[in-house]
Amino acid sequence: MSNVAKMEELVAGARAYEYLHVPALFQQWCAGILDAAGVCENQRVLDVACGTGILARTANQRIGSGHVVGLDPGPGMLAVAQEICPEVDWQSGVAEALPFPDSSFDAVVSQFGLMFFSDRVQAIREMVRVMKPGGCLAVAVWESLERSEAYPLEVALLDRLAGEAAGNALRAPFQLGDREKLMELFLQSGVEAINITTELGTANFPSIKVMVEADLRGWLPVMGVHLDEPTIQKVLEEAEQVLAPYKQADGTVQFCAPAHIVTGKKKH
Repeated sequence: MSNVAKMEELVAGARAYEYLHVPALFQQWCAGILDAAGVCENQRVLDVACGTGILARTANQRIGSGHVVGLDPGPGMLAVAQEICPEVDWQSGVAEALPFPDSSFDAVVSQFGLMFFSDRVQAIREMVRVMKPGGCLAVAVWESLERSEAYPLEVALLDRLAGEAAGNALRAPFQLGDREKLMELFLQSGVEAINITTELGTANFPSIKVMVEADLRGWLPVMGVHLDEPTIQKVLEEAEQVLAPYKQADGTVQFCAPAHIVTGKKKH
């Protein structure tokens, strides 16, 4: 595959993520995360693992003459983020080695990215490093798979029809659901005044087909899993029955999607 074709594939996956997953899952958490980090006018804010940028875009609406940076390693994600909101400073980089000087930001936020960092302790230490003394950190992670209602059923369906790699790609977002282990992770990272709250979000997809297709065509490719079309169609067909308990009278799909929000401070 040529570099151009590869980039087109990455952008297509990022667009599917933005237009399917963001409204159904991620957008609802932005205000609470920014509130937890105390984001307000004239601040400098960093969004780590920004994806297509919904949290950074929301922060940009709050900060007035401040400055928002969205950082992500994915060129497809950043391309879509730039298309949607060129006002934000989008930058390529990884959480474990943030390309910013010490004490650069009033607040650092990250929404559902910590689970995928190669060295989570180092990533959190980097977030603390780039915060100003007294700065605030707010990080959201999904609760455990078992408490996320519909997703265990979809994971089992993928295991059966598409293989373990596909099932594991959908398990991956839920790997930091244990509160005690999550607290220990932040304690190891030198964060002060750590607090974890568990909030009940609601997944809301237009239909079963849209929900599952968002994962098959949007999320799985982001995780490096590409299914052939016959497998996709088979999964979509069986999902109608498997996920029927969460189908509403109007055809939409709704279910509980809880998350932990971790907050902390940097020493003065």
